[in-house]
This record gives sequence, structure tokens and C-alpha cells, in this order.
Amino acid sequence: MRKFILPLLASLAVATPALADTRAEVRGGAIWSNGSSEATYGAAIGFDGDLGPAAFYGLELSGDKIDATGTKVAFGLTGRLGVKAGPTTRVFGAAGYSTEPCDLCESSYHAGAGVEQSIGGPLYLKAEYRHYFTGNAVPDSDAVVGGVGFRF
Repeated sequence: MRKFILPLLASLAVATPALADTRAEVRGGAIWSNGSSEATYGAAIGFDGDLGPAAFYGLELSGDKIDATGTKVAFGLTGRLGVKAGPTTRVFGAAGYSTEPCDLCESSYHAGAGVEQSIGGPLYLKAEYRHYFTGNAVPDSDAVVGGVGFRF
């Protein structure tokens, strides 16, 4: 997966400014599964492009860490599709793939929804829910995160 993500990240860094709004964010929240929960935190870089005056699409690369012993950074690739719910608000659905968050864990597909609210200039706040479809008889997990980002 690293052989795929690293070249993609490099191409995003070079091509994105010409394509759309580039953004970077940090986030934190909680992830839970099978009756237990842990804190989670991470960061993402991505871009959003317009699909007319009321809709947008996006792509992001992320790294998220569950704050528990034995876990590692899970890297993700996520696509977004959403609506501009006003001049400063974006509501979106998201789906993608995440690498395994620990050595004995499974990678997963994820889907969810979120909202971004501009708070002035290039800054925005974000809230997002994700469901992780793990498979292989491993319980699925859910996460809710909040974050702050910067568009450039």
C-alpha cells in the first residue's frame, strides 16, 4: 500500500494547486468497537473541486492513530462528494480504504458523512462520522472526530 500512497501523495502535492482548493487538517475524537472505545487523532491533506455552484468532490490522504498500546498509524485514501449548504458550509459523504491500525489488525473500507464550517478566511472546523468495514469475522468499528483545517 505504501508503494501506492507515497507516489499518489507526491502527485497530489504537485498537481493539486492547479486543480482545486488544497486543504490540510488535524483531527481528534473517539473510535469504538465491540464495547470498548479509545481516543484517536490524525491529520489529512487533500483537495476539493467544484461540481457547479452547489456541489463539490474531493480526495484526501490521511494518517490516523488510535491512542492505545500496540497500535500504529493507519493510512487512508478517501473520496468525498458533497453539497455546499450555504456560502460557508459543506456537507459531504465519504468512502475509502484504510490500512491496518495494528500489526494483528485487518485493513478496512470505510464510509461516512461530515460537515465543514468556515470560521473566517481559510480556516474551517469539521465534524465527521466513519464506519469501518473490517470483515474476516473481526468486529466493525465506528469513529467520530472533530478537527480544524486550513485551505490554501
